[in-house]
Amino acid sequence: MILRAATAPLAEAAGSKPWLSAGLFIAVAAAGTILGAYFFQYVLGLAPCPLCLEQRTPYYVAIPLALAVAAAAAFKAPALLVRLALLVLAGIMIWGAYLGVYHAGAEWGFWAGPTTCAQPVTIARTPGDLLRQIQTGPRIADCTVAAWRFLGVSLAGWNALIAAVLALVALAAASRREERA
Repeated sequence: MILRAATAPLAEAAGSKPWLSAGLFIAVAAAGTILGAYFFQYVLGLAPCPLCLEQRTPYYVAIPLALAVAAAAAFKAPALLVRLALLVLAGIMIWGAYLGVYHAGAEWGFWAGPTTCAQPVTIARTPGDLLRQIQTGPRIADCTVAAWRFLGVSLAGWNALIAAVLALVALAAASRREERA
């Protein structure tokens, strides 16, 4: 009851301004997802694999685009422009969901991961050279090993879920008619 009363103004605003609400929601959720990835990388020390880093790209594109959608909706840009931008945003998040599913599938062994997840091969001439390469070489995480799981789902799996939900939000908003004043 209390939660319903507290969220009523938000629900009403979302009902009358779905494009603005969707743009802001996607921007905040995408930024939160990136901040979460940085937390796992820099605070918990989980080195991202090349595929993990690639999964961030749709969010880097989606955050400013979602803010642009919100601004366009707030300043009453033409409906066609806002709806097309929402569809582009949905496409970007579908791409993000695809990358998450691909990575999670590689972790579960459903298919092979990319070859970029292997350490570069150089021939060490002496045991000292080998030791130096191990100590100073770039640390590349294996894309086929989940570094962390919650409820049995890896970070790649959670990324796929988050990106799919954000794509659905963008599609739902794009399907809505003109916003009310």
